[in-house]
Amino acid sequence: MQPTAPELEILKLLWHKQPRTARELHDEIEAILDWSYSSTRKTLERMGDKGFVEIESQGNKKIYTAKLEKVSTLAAFAQDFAKRVFELDTPLPVAMFSDSRLVNDDEIADLEKLLEKLAAESKGRE
Repeated sequence: MQPTAPELEILKLLWHKQPRTARELHDEIEAILDWSYSSTRKTLERMGDKGFVEIESQGNKKIYTAKLEKVSTLAAFAQDFAKRVFELDTPLPVAMFSDSRLVNDDEIADLEKLLEKLAAESKGRE
């Protein structure tokens, strides 16, 4: 199961810095998604139920940490997008991620391997 677009936005914030509270996440995501604090909290609850985030209680606060691995999640999203939108069954060129603020140089090589693997698996299912 892949995260929804709002869930991915929350994961991206967590991948940049974690752990974070719901308030910290909401303060950053509010401008992107234009929704209420209760929507952020509900989404985080659902993400916990799905196993996307770990939820830890510290006093009256809940602290969130991403459980999904960044590179494999991004590779699955990118390959799914390429297949559904562009009907591509070949691996995406890793160069398209070279200027990403989300992945560093060390992660690019892992991303390339995962994209090749996902493309091969996708071809094998047809």
